[in-house]
Amino acid sequence: VQLQASGGGLVQTGGSLRLSCAASGNIFTIGSMGWYRQAPGNQRDLVATITSRGSANYANSVKGRFTISRDNAKNTVYLQMSSLKPEDTAVYYCNAGDLRYYSDSFLRYVNNYWGQGTLVTVSS
Repeated sequence: VQLQASGGGLVQTGGSLRLSCAASGNIFTIGSMGWYRQAPGNQRDLVATITSRGSANYANSVKGRFTISRDNAKNTVYLQMSSLKPEDTAVYYCNAGDLRYYSDSFLRYVNNYWGQGTLVTVSS
């Protein structure tokens, strides 16, 4: 199983970016999918998560500016980021929760599966 994140980059304050994360492999089901971020010297924090039924949860710092969405058929989660601020600068990590996938003909379970990060830099 792989979680491939993309869409990071450099943007000016007030700008927008859209992150994507596609899960691939012999996936059976994914519970929640989401985004976390980690700025230098800081811990990894929740940005937003979304359940398979589309129920979303956001960190207070991004409410009203970020929108998470999901395409279950493509096992892909998106993060539309608008009105970006310098404090949004971080490495953004994709997460898949309650992941069930097939490996060697067995159905396996992972509570939390992480993708590689994608860097978002917001210049002032």
